[in-house]
Amino acid sequence: MPTPVVLVLEGLTLRGALEDTPPARAVLGRLPLALTMNRWGDEYYGGLGAQLGGFEGPTREVLEVGDLAFWEPGNALCLFFGPTPVSQGDEPRAASAVHRLGRLRGDWRQVKDLGPWVSAVLDLDV
Repeated sequence: MPTPVVLVLEGLTLRGALEDTPPARAVLGRLPLALTMNRWGDEYYGGLGAQLGGFEGPTREVLEVGDLAFWEPGNALCLFFGPTPVSQGDEPRAASAVHRLGRLRGDWRQVKDLGPWVSAVLDLDV
């Protein structure tokens, strides 16, 4: 069953849910999670500190706007809100395969107006 979460980027609130998968459960076990996220095209990514772990299961490179993912090689949480430097057209595309954790919704135009890095907090949406 999906778990409701909230991601706050520089005061901008995005709400959604994490799926019931091993990587998503590992992230949920670390909440609340405060991190600095850097921008790469229309993606923010931020290191999770202690290694989250290695996971089996499906990965993907092409995502959708609002997808939250775990990038295992960089031990990073990723938020996709538009094309990245490796996209083909308007698709959000990761640098390499990621584990999709869930999806957020919000005003993506406001997210695009944020700077090259943001302070972020991911927590349960209670």
